[in-house]
This record gives sequence, structure tokens and C-alpha cells, in this order.
Amino acid sequence: MSYELGSDMRIVQPFAHVIAFYDGRIPGLRAHCEEHNWLDNGAFGLGTAAFAVVDGQEAIVYDTHMSLGHARIMRSALEARGIEKITVVLSHWHPDHVAGNAVFADCEIIANSHTGRLLAENRDTLENGDPPIRPLIPPTRLFEDELSLSVGRLAVELRRLDIHTIDETVLLLPEFKVIMVGDTLEDTVTYVTEPDRLEAHLADLARMKSWDFQTILPSHGTLEKISTSGYDKRFITATEIYVRKLIALRDNPQWADQTLAEFAAEALATGAIEYFQPYEAVHRSNVNAVLGGKAGSGS
Repeated sequence: MSYELGSDMRIVQPFAHVIAFYDGRIPGLRAHCEEHNWLDNGAFGLGTAAFAVVDGQEAIVYDTHMSLGHARIMRSALEARGIEKITVVLSHWHPDHVAGNAVFADCEIIANSHTGRLLAENRDTLENGDPPIRPLIPPTRLFEDELSLSVGRLAVELRRLDIHTIDETVLLLPEFKVIMVGDTLEDTVTYVTEPDRLEAHLADLARMKSWDFQTILPSHGTLEKISTSGYDKRFITATEIYVRKLIALRDNPQWADQTLAEFAAEALATGAIEYFQPYEAVHRSNVNAVLGGKAGSGS
């Protein structure tokens, strides 16, 4: 098959200083190949957004998207707006968040120290995956748990969380009470890649909920919500409900045969998330991981 990656990307501006670059969730379309691969069966199939925070001639790019093609479109769109200085922040080490790093190789690339370590440890896997991320450009600046930045006149806060992966970095805009959350929250449900850390993930979901923000922008959600109002804190509540049930699954293996719609009925009832059929495969992977099988590689 021949498909130009990024050719269907939609660029929207949900807030005055935030641009979202969204692709995927296109019925019947596969971007890479018909065989199972991380791009089609994760990022593209589930829908992925990367973001830019802009002010004046400066921008912070939050994740470099799922391919070099997407990253090139992002950079061109920013430069067309008069952006002259770009700083990249990586939400975590998974492929759909770092695949476009090479397009920003001349920029500062910031990540927390866990992300730096995991990118180094998984370099061969990422550079020889399907599709490959080659060359994988590593971060140029590392931080531990928190880092304060600015873009133009805007304050930006980076905070590390142990949700989905131990190395998640979320980006908070305190002035606007907006938070970009990477893969800590997904609509429909979280993708379990570290099943032995679910209790830690649950604790950090509660910690995140205590922070002062109103609007949530996830990497994997609906274009409609990302392009307009975003999500509210019920999104965290729905994820907590689902994670608690995954933990309880260990003592209730009879739930393993439930569909996502059945298993996540209480989470869906919050109204914060919407049922999206491709997440049935994510849920099946989650169940297998929790019950002792191999965890998925993430979305």
C-alpha cells in the first residue's frame, strides 16, 4: 500500500495559545500496512494528537507525533505562523510520541530522566520496529520530577507522573488551567503496559486530580473534544474506575470474558469517555497483561 503519512492530519486550535495536530480514527484506513504494527494498531487506529503551545515567535511542541511526515507538517505549520524558536517536550518514550524527533533535531528536546533512560534502553527496538524510527534522536535535556519553562510570556510547568508508564511527563498551562496529559488518560480506556504498577498508576491519578486545572487534552481522544472544549476531571474519575476494576480482575478472573463495553460500563456511565470499538483490542491486551500474559507496547 502507498499512503502519505500526515496527508489526512487535521490542525485545530482549541485555545488561543494551543494548536493540536490530530490524525487517525479514520474508518477503514490503515496508514502503514495490513499486517499488525504499532502505527496502525495503536497510534493511527486509535487517533493521536500532538500539541504546540505558542506565544509570539516561540513554541513548545509536546510530542513529535507518529511519523516524520507528521512532524514535518507540524514544523511547517508553526514556521508559517512566524515561529522562530521551537522547544520539544516528550511525554514519554513510546514510538508514536517520539517518531518525529529527527525533524526537530536542531531544537532542544526535553524529557524526564526516566524517558531518557527508557529511550536508550529501547533504542534498538524503536529503530528496528515496524515501522522503524531511524534515527532515533534522544533528548538533549533531562529533568527529574518537575521543570518550569516559559514560551513567550506564558508560564509552562512540566510534571512527571507514574501513569501508563513510569516516565510520563504532563504539561500544565497554569494561567489557562489547561493540562496536556500524554497517555496518562485515553478515551476510551488506558493502555496497560506496566501491569505490575497499576496501584502506583492509581495513586498518581489521584495526585493529578488534586491539581488546579479545568481542561484536559489527551494524546488519544476524540477530535471533537480535543478541538473544542477538551475533557474535564471526570476523565480522571472514569480512568480510576477502570484501573480499579483491572486490579480487582486479579481476584475475579471470570470477568476476563467481558467485552470492553461490559467491563467498563461504570466508567462509561460517567459520561466522560465514549465507547470506541478499536479499544476492544486494547482492553483484551490489558486483560491478558493483568492476568499474567504479555503487556502491549502502548499507544
